[in-house]
Amino acid sequence: MRAVGLLWAVVCGLLLPPVTADEGILHASGSGVPPVTKDYCIIYNSNWVSLPNSLDNATFRALENLTSTVLCSSSEVPSGIMKDKAVVVMRGNCTFLEKARIAQNLGAKMLLIASKPRLSPLSDNKTDFEDVTLPVALIRYSDIVDMELTLGSEVNVTLYSPPLPEFDYSMVVIFLIAVFTVALGGYWSGVAELENLKAIASPGERATRRKKEENVTFTPVTVILFVVICCVMLVLLYFFYKWLVYVIISVFCLASAMSLYNCLAALIGEIPFGQCRLACCNKSIEVRLIFLAAFCIAAAVVWAVFRNEDRWAWILQDILGVAFCLNFIKTLKMPNFKSCVILLGLLLLYDVFFVFITPFITKNGASIMVEVAAGPFGNSEKNDGNLVEVPTERSAPHEKLPVVIRVPRLGYSASTLCDMPFSLLGFGDIIVPGLLVAYCRRFDVQTSSSSVYYISCTIAYAIGMVLTFVVLALMKMGQPALLYLVPCTLLTSSLVAWKRKEMKKFWKGSSYQVSDSSRTPLLQDDGTPGLYRK
Repeated sequence: MRAVGLLWAVVCGLLLPPVTADEGILHASGSGVPPVTKDYCIIYNSNWVSLPNSLDNATFRALENLTSTVLCSSSEVPSGIMKDKAVVVMRGNCTFLEKARIAQNLGAKMLLIASKPRLSPLSDNKTDFEDVTLPVALIRYSDIVDMELTLGSEVNVTLYSPPLPEFDYSMVVIFLIAVFTVALGGYWSGVAELENLKAIASPGERATRRKKEENVTFTPVTVILFVVICCVMLVLLYFFYKWLVYVIISVFCLASAMSLYNCLAALIGEIPFGQCRLACCNKSIEVRLIFLAAFCIAAAVVWAVFRNEDRWAWILQDILGVAFCLNFIKTLKMPNFKSCVILLGLLLLYDVFFVFITPFITKNGASIMVEVAAGPFGNSEKNDGNLVEVPTERSAPHEKLPVVIRVPRLGYSASTLCDMPFSLLGFGDIIVPGLLVAYCRRFDVQTSSSSVYYISCTIAYAIGMVLTFVVLALMKMGQPALLYLVPCTLLTSSLVAWKRKEMKKFWKGSSYQVSDSSRTPLLQDDGTPGLYRK
């Protein structure tokens, strides 16, 4: 696995342009008492110059604001004004190399280039900068303005680049969301199964329950068809991302609104108050459900309108995403363990193939899965001196597929200062193992197994998630979570069934499952369904 990952990195390094985008921190201190300090984002090239990794090793310089000039000629500034200072000038008109050489010849110890456009990676032209010894960094012009307003005109600055933390607490939040969703989805599926069995035991409730039943059962054939559709859809997204991303966003809005309604309606149904009904067209509906539907639609619409507002839209996306996963796990039923093995096994191969194998097939050496998750890169590059702008916007600007749980990184680093990076977990890494957990819970209900399958499989899922995070931290590259989740959950479920001597029944599906409504259940002493009599 590690060898494949390293080979992939080599292929990417050979096929992609040599662009380095190192993020660092400019620490500014005002002259007041006590001094006011503030940090700002910078972009630099570590191949040109290295920065200290902490403030303890950094040297402060007085900042000279020369944003009124672009510094393409030494005659643009008075003599001696830059001596032993940090200088900030405007970007444009000449290359970074020309600006750096002029600043160094005039005695500057640090060069900041203020940019009104977004910050971009710096091209890797180390040989051109061999005679340049002062640090060169790109900073937002808006940050220079803020620095003057916040800290005053007399400011001391220094540059440093702290190492990225090995672990971020956003992973803990992702872990809790994933385990909670899988556990709750499995439990909800078990509750629905128990209600179904009780309804079948009562002839008067059988017809009513059948009308309410909205489950979809996956057979081995439909499992294979489902995986084929996933493969085709991923390839189509890779080639036609620009248009299909909006189709996915629209489908997500509709499906998440319906899922949120189903989840909240199940909770509201347990509340014995506010059950007044409104009659219309020979039918009646609870008024509170009308308001609930309006609320769910409004939540999906608000997310659709403000989906690119990273500061808070991720919260709404995660709520809608959790509701979608819960409803999917509860609604889609796996009839037996055999279907679970086929589904999880094929999707594991699907995940590994599109993450690790496709880099050897695609022209740019990039993983199809990673490209689709982030949005394919555009092909255009714009040169501005020694600045190579590789657009971070994809073929559909700013648009990302909303099929992930997103949590912003919580640790302080240059990345969090420059942007708002997120830890991501795809819906598939929740839903696919969740279907197995739901089957285990239904099997517990059908066989009165005291939740042993459900609890064991849920714990195995949690262990698989921890293993995923550990490998992610060690390899420092994206991992297909199913590579660890599938073996953990399948092996644990199999061991429990083997230990309880129920493997045959677990593999084929419990004999207590109702496939023929003409069978009459025998109730146990507590009123729950037991064996079936044909």
